[in-house]
Amino acid sequence: MAIPDYQTVMLPLLRFLKDGKEHNIGEVVDSLTDDFNLSTEERQQLLGSGQQTVIRNRAGWARTYLKKAGLIASTRRGFFRITERGHSVLASKVERVDVKYLEQFPEFVAFRELRHEQANEPLVPATTSIDATPEEELDAAYGRLRLDLESELLDQVKSASPSFFERLVVEVLVRMGYGGTLRDAGQAVGKSGDGGIDGIIKEDRLGLDVIYIQAKRWESTVGRPEIQKFAGALQGHRARKGVFITTSSFSADALEFTSRIDSKIVLIDGAALVKHMIDHDVGVSVSRSYAVKKIDSDYFSEE
Repeated sequence: MAIPDYQTVMLPLLRFLKDGKEHNIGEVVDSLTDDFNLSTEERQQLLGSGQQTVIRNRAGWARTYLKKAGLIASTRRGFFRITERGHSVLASKVERVDVKYLEQFPEFVAFRELRHEQANEPLVPATTSIDATPEEELDAAYGRLRLDLESELLDQVKSASPSFFERLVVEVLVRMGYGGTLRDAGQAVGKSGDGGIDGIIKEDRLGLDVIYIQAKRWESTVGRPEIQKFAGALQGHRARKGVFITTSSFSADALEFTSRIDSKIVLIDGAALVKHMIDHDVGVSVSRSYAVKKIDSDYFSEE
């Protein structure tokens, strides 16, 4: 039997979780390899990168899509369990769960639409055409992989503990060039709690100026009142610069308010946060690299 594609493994994955207990992807892979009676060679078959097995990769994508449809949910880092909606799907005796089936759930539709909107940016086409060059096809595939990574990464951040989130914020800011060293920044962030201020971090390694930080691991939208409170706290400290970071998003009023005040407040929502994490290698690692080479015409010049 050939290794099943990620859509084919969705229903078996959901059935494995029907016990209601939390499981990790390794347990899922073991179950799927047995369900599909994969040979030793198929179980060990690697992706082109050589860093992950094919079946584990496909199980991971199936898990992501089921999570986006609300059929399973993260419980803690690396673990997940079936939801009430997932139990209802199993109770309906459905014969196949795939992308088309998941489109009945609003959360999944919203996820797909968001990917489509972002993928339609000029540098990240959603699909490739027969007229696309191989380089354009590679760029498009990279763009789609990155969008899915951003979504999965944000889920991980939201499921992390408040203390872990504080450390994550520190590392992202330091990797971006702020805060001096991780040790210096770690001593500053999460220690203040003074009038709407979660922490203070150096703007540069010399400490010529400081930036005040507010970090909220929220699901709900951050509105103008929270930003006003933060701005008031900055004034109370005679501070000029602040960064407000959240795992959710900011309301239009909040964004408009920051554009009108004297203090410089940078708003970083969940989508922007995970982009910075990926750009600065926080919480992610390189799965594979491609060196796209071309002919060196100077080498063949005989003049």
